[in-house]
This record gives sequence, C-alpha cells and structure tokens, in this order.
Amino acid sequence: MAPPTAVTILSSFAHLQVVPNLYEFISSAQHKRRYCEDVLSTSPISPGKRSLLPGGGALFAGSLAQRSKCVTSLIAGGSKQSRKPAAVKLLENFMWRRTAVIGPLLSNRLAVAGFHEKGIMSRKLHARRIEGIDKNIWVEFTQLAADYKAVNLGQGFPDFPPPSFIQEAFCKALNGGFHMHQYTRAFGHPNLVKILAKFFSRIVGREIDPMEDILVSVGAYQALFCTFQALIDEGDEVIIVEPFFDCYQPMVKMAGGTAIYVPLKPREGCGPALSSADWVLSPEELASKFSPRTKAIVINTPNNPLGKVYQQEELQVIADLCIKHDVICISDEVYEWLTYDGTKHVKIASLPGMWERTVTIGSAGKTFSATGWKVGWAMGSGHILKHLKTVHQNSVYHCATAAQEAVAVGFQREYDLFGTVDSYFLQLPLHLHEKRLRLADCLKSVGLKPILPQGGYFMIADISKLNINLTDPSTKDELYDYRFVKWLIKEKGLATIPVSAFYSPEHREEFQKYIRFCFVKEDSTLQAAEDILRQWSESK
Repeated sequence: MAPPTAVTILSSFAHLQVVPNLYEFISSAQHKRRYCEDVLSTSPISPGKRSLLPGGGALFAGSLAQRSKCVTSLIAGGSKQSRKPAAVKLLENFMWRRTAVIGPLLSNRLAVAGFHEKGIMSRKLHARRIEGIDKNIWVEFTQLAADYKAVNLGQGFPDFPPPSFIQEAFCKALNGGFHMHQYTRAFGHPNLVKILAKFFSRIVGREIDPMEDILVSVGAYQALFCTFQALIDEGDEVIIVEPFFDCYQPMVKMAGGTAIYVPLKPREGCGPALSSADWVLSPEELASKFSPRTKAIVINTPNNPLGKVYQQEELQVIADLCIKHDVICISDEVYEWLTYDGTKHVKIASLPGMWERTVTIGSAGKTFSATGWKVGWAMGSGHILKHLKTVHQNSVYHCATAAQEAVAVGFQREYDLFGTVDSYFLQLPLHLHEKRLRLADCLKSVGLKPILPQGGYFMIADISKLNINLTDPSTKDELYDYRFVKWLIKEKGLATIPVSAFYSPEHREEFQKYIRFCFVKEDSTLQAAEDILRQWSESK
C-alpha cells in the first residue's frame, strides 16, 4: 500500500485543510529540534511495524537521539531548494507512520503550524475530566437502528402516548396565562414540590419539607448529575452495583471520583436464573468494597436493564453498611411504579437511619409515560439537598414551568385516587405486565432464555445457546453481545441493546451473552418484532 501524501492526510482533518507555512515551521532553527522530538517521542518501532512504512521504516529504527539527529540533519542540510523536497518527504513518512502504526494522532506542534495561519486555537481545548467518556452506546445504536430502519426494541421509551389526563393538564397549563410561560421557582415549581412532598411523605413515613427536601430537575439525568457534582470530590470512591445505567460511571469520573464495582449475579445452587429475583448481591463481596475513601453507593431499583426489584432484606444489608461506614446512598428509583406479579417497591430512604443519608432520584417521564417532558427530581434531607441546589442554580437554574405544572396536576390526581382501580399507577403496570409476558413467550419460542423482570421497562435474554455465524469483519474485536446486536440490526432489522454495556470493563466479559429488549411498546411494534424473530427461527 502506497503511503498517502502529507496533503492527503492533512486534508482529512477539516481544521487542517491547508498548512501553508509548514515547511518554514519545521525547518526553522527555533522549532526543528523540538518538532523532531515531538514527532519521534516513542520507543523504537518493532521490525514488523517498520515493514509497513515507506522504505522499510529505516528512519525509525534507531534510538530517539539517533532518529532526532537524522531528522534534524535532513531538514537543516543543504540549500533551501534541496531541503524542501527532503523535508516534505520526511513529513510524509512522519504522517504515514503516525497513521499506520499509532493511529491518526497529529503532533500538537504540527497542528500549530497551520493554526496560527488560520486563526484557530492551537491549545488543547477539552478538559481532562471528559477524556475517555465521549463514546455513548445510545448514540451508536440509535443511529444504527435508524440507518437500517429497524424495529426498535432497544431504546427505553414508550411508543404510545401519555394518559389523556396528563396531556390535558399540559394543554391547560400552556393556556393558563403568562406566568406559565415565564420563570418559576428555581428549585421546583411550588405546585409541584408541594404535591411531591405530600405524596411521598406517606410513603417514606415522615414529613417532607417541599421547599428544603426536593429539587426539581431536567429529568432524572440532571438530578443524578447534580448529585454527583455536589457530593463527590477528588479521590472519593463510589460503589456502583452492576448492571448499572451507563451514565453513573462517567458522572462519577467527571466529579473526580473513582467507581468501585460490585455485580449482581445469578443465585448459586438454584438452577438457571429465570427471574430477576434470582440475581443477588453477595453481602460479603459488597462489604469488601467499602473503605475509608467510600463516599457513596449507587443502586437502581427497579434495575435497568435487569428489572430486579430489591427486597427489604436486601436493602437493609445496604443500609447497615451505609450507616456503619457513614456513606451516602444514591437510589435511582425512576421505575418505582412499574412492578409486576405483586412485587413491592421499597424506598431505602424509608428504612431507619437512611433518610438522613439518601438521595432518591425520581422521574415524571417514567411515571406518566412522557419521557420527552424531562421532568425529574432529587429528594432527601435538606442538609444534603442544599448542595445539589448549588450545582443546579449554577448550571440549569430552572426547569420548564408548564411541564412542572402538568406533572403537579398528575400527582394530585394520583394522590386522590391512590390505591383505587382508577389510579394510573395501578393501571400502567397491569397493562405492561401483558406485554412483558408476550415478549417472554416469543423469546422462548425462538430459543432465547429470557430473565423475567420484576419491574421496569426491560427484559434481558440469554443468547448463549444460539448458533449464529457472525462474520462481519468490522465487529470481530468486539464482545459477543455487541456483535450479535449489530448482526440482528443489520441482517434482521430488529434493534436491541448489548447488556455488557451496563457493566464495568473488569466484569463485561462475564455478561456478554445477554441482550436487552424494551417491552414498553405498542402491540403493533411487539408484533413486528415477533414476526422478525419467528421468520428467523423458521429459516434456521
């Protein structure tokens, strides 16, 4: 393969399309030695890799000092006319080496040569805290599903509308006068925080102060972000129970903390795991993760993607450790009203000694099937919540007034109907229960092994018994579930999500034989998915 020219390689970078003063830059006495050292500042390249380079890569065979001297003499020697071809050829070698051997990483000083000419900033732009967290599974697989027009059981949102009463409340709010279109209270619309406090006071068994103990946020996502930013400091450790929603780890990292992982695992000695209830924490393993540096533990109940709902005894183990080690519990409970088969959701904040050390995260989007409204909240003792409010007031500051008003009306209705057959909080899980069983039956019929969830939007399935010839060379280095999901999207037109994405690097390989389905979909969507799976099964 012929090496690309310097112009070809540089033109692939939009911000470096023209570098008119590059030759003068690298041949100047001021910069030549520094530039050489920068370009060649790696250990000698192996003979195998040198063979990829022009001329066998002889230029890169020596020590750093030898290579730097060679480069300097090539650029500096002879007349300007004779130096220029040598310098350009050398640049092509540099660029080919950096592209073929260590990836398309341009020298900062090479970039500077063009940046000053074009008026573009040459310094590093991004902060270290975002390094390594730029990839996002939802961006990748949402785009892939769209590209192949796949039936989407990957993303966790309903493809049916919210209940009519909440839609009507939103419309009424929009027509409710000028104040519904202007700023409301920064930490939560008064009508909303008052009904949230009233509603949840009877659930946690204590009086909740609407103005001190609740922060309304732009979805549960922002509530989580405020929590980590406000409470986690450089060097703090945060225990994350796996599988976990993928934003926890990057949020911990951006706050300067270190994530410590402990996985839920199928219960030993009880045969195959058929329900999310069969996935448990080892109390001993969990206890071993606590240290003097532990600041918080993050749990998600009902869990995404597993659907596990922690029982009171399991929560008590966590609570005892939090109290013993003086640790905060961040409890993500966005699916709290979606439990099945009589499973009861228990708030860890309701256990003795836990209100004072728990931040509970909630979501109106999940509660009322309106994920696009982006109304969430954090709830906890005022002495904790005041720190979250500091982050909120210095970032988002305020959430949409009309959406908050509509959610307040919805919660007031549910407060009045709580426990009756007309309550949406009872109707929705009954409705989803049927969809959940329908999907489970379909997955079993085509040879997958579903894990029946106790709660939430999702069901994972074991794909280890399937014999699929995954030949896509573009995915050969990825984990099995990633390869399988991409094959399913591209070849069969059905989108799901790989479960290993919900695990840490150290545990990811153990759980690469599961994929996640969302069953909170219209019957027509589930039927389309069933048709795809059955046609595939019959063709095997």
